Amino acid sequence: MENITTQVWQLHPNHPDQQIIEKAAAIIKAGGLVAFPTETVYGLGAHGLSSEAVAKIYCAKGRPSDNPLILHVANLQMAVGLSRQLPTAAKLLMETFWPGPLTLVVPGVAEIPREVTGGLDTVAIRMPDHPVALALISAAGIPIAAPSANKSGKPSPTTADHVRTDLAGCIDALLDAGPAGVGLESTVLDLTGAVPVILRPGGVTYEQLKQVLPKVIIDPSVLGEKLPKNQAPRSPGMKYKHYAPTAPMILFTGVPQRVREKLAAHLKELATQGKRVGILASKENIHYYPGEAIVLPLGTRENPATAAASLFELLRQFDKLQVDTILAEGLDTKGIGLAVMNRLQRAATEIVEC
Repeated sequence: MENITTQVWQLHPNHPDQQIIEKAAAIIKAGGLVAFPTETVYGLGAHGLSSEAVAKIYCAKGRPSDNPLILHVANLQMAVGLSRQLPTAAKLLMETFWPGPLTLVVPGVAEIPREVTGGLDTVAIRMPDHPVALALISAAGIPIAAPSANKSGKPSPTTADHVRTDLAGCIDALLDAGPAGVGLESTVLDLTGAVPVILRPGGVTYEQLKQVLPKVIIDPSVLGEKLPKNQAPRSPGMKYKHYAPTAPMILFTGVPQRVREKLAAHLKELATQGKRVGILASKENIHYYPGEAIVLPLGTRENPATAAASLFELLRQFDKLQVDTILAEGLDTKGIGLAVMNRLQRAATEIVEC
């Protein structure tokens, strides 16, 4: 993609300057690319009903073209217009969780470009819970297609600096409104079958969905089962390697004590080889690991939301520190811990069960 000048505009996260919003919306309507903050991660936005505009997203990111995109909307009316048959459960979920980190997969209307749907007859829709994102979509007056604003396969961006690192010179504008809050992408829930299916865990947890829906299941791909090469992914984050730091990462899962022991033994072996090792550990376990490693705290086991908020930032820190290998502790999969483990497994080059 040819190098272009990326305009960077700083905005207050809760009270964005409307003039700047209008400039960014004009870029979207003209077929350009604008990176913007949401409550989950920064998104890379384009006109959601323009094949040409959406194609620029794939080009800028280096993203596989069969990987569907999410259409972001500013109100329920915009969402309803994107589905040829909105399931009853969708309306209940929208009322309960929107705006928020929940994406709904529903039957799509024919006008949605195949570049958005990945060639499927469904569409993924979300209303973000961020004043800047909602203002941008409202000003544009159209749904905005937006994956995470990073190079494909890399850790998702939770700050504007992350976006600059990956996409400066490839996009038209960047709206900088400070760090994202949740730190992980939205939950993706497929409503097109008899039973709702979580295709990607995120900011709305399985437990929260169970309080609203009589039944919901988790797709086997969420924690490890791979899709066949010839099968199109129904959601972002299902098929391809994602969220990965530059260095290979080994993930240790299982009983916490055994995880500590195996990880420490692996560290000792790598240290004797002269390797520069990074360790991603819970705050409770940091003191178990000797000083020859670079240890970064991945939140606490009691509050996995702290791990969710810091995960991608920590993976990018390891890139800056130029470690040779990363050793990571796994977490419990309850609550948002399921989303954290999904991202860790997608990023890992090897998984060791302890």
